[in-house]
Amino acid sequence: MNTTQTRAAASRPDSHDTTQLVLDVRTLPSFAFGHRSLMWWSTMGLMLIEGTVFAIAVMMVFYLRARAPAWPMAADPPQLLWGTLNTLVLLVSLWPNQLAKNAAERGDRSRAALWLSACLVASVAFLVIRGFEFASLNVSWYANAYGSVVWLLLGLHTTHLITDTVDTAVLAVLLFTGPFEGKRFVDVSENALYWYFVVLSWLPVYSVVYWASRL
Repeated sequence: MNTTQTRAAASRPDSHDTTQLVLDVRTLPSFAFGHRSLMWWSTMGLMLIEGTVFAIAVMMVFYLRARAPAWPMAADPPQLLWGTLNTLVLLVSLWPNQLAKNAAERGDRSRAALWLSACLVASVAFLVIRGFEFASLNVSWYANAYGSVVWLLLGLHTTHLITDTVDTAVLAVLLFTGPFEGKRFVDVSENALYWYFVVLSWLPVYSVVYWASRL
């Protein structure tokens, strides 16, 4: 063996050393909940961005109101019935939403599917009532600045609600029929987290649309 071969053999680890460098990860879980999940961070970032959009829209309302001779502008305030009813629907939906989240984090597929279906029913009910809300605003979106910003606020929230309703429906179908993977539990948990955002973001919008116009 020449000098080059000797050095190469000395620098090459033997089979025993190689075994010590290998990390067996077969027993580790393939998914995690909360801040240990990449999906959790993505959801938090999405809520931060969308929350900023809602905040800007609310600021627009008060900016326009400070410069308008009257508020609402050439219109009656929106009827309270449908907006208040929708607020109650959303608040009640927090209960099955949390139960779905708890079941998913326990790995209970049947319970997660059941409570997620209840959330889906609440979402659909809210969308139906939202149609009556738009019809009872007492102003068209093109009538004036007041009408435009009110329709913008309800439109933004409706868009978020539609996307989450579709997501909830898809997850419910997958939980009932498959194909099913363990990471679907993470999807249910993060969907529940986003639903909290949908509900909590509605409360200031409801206050601005329905009560700020009455003060």
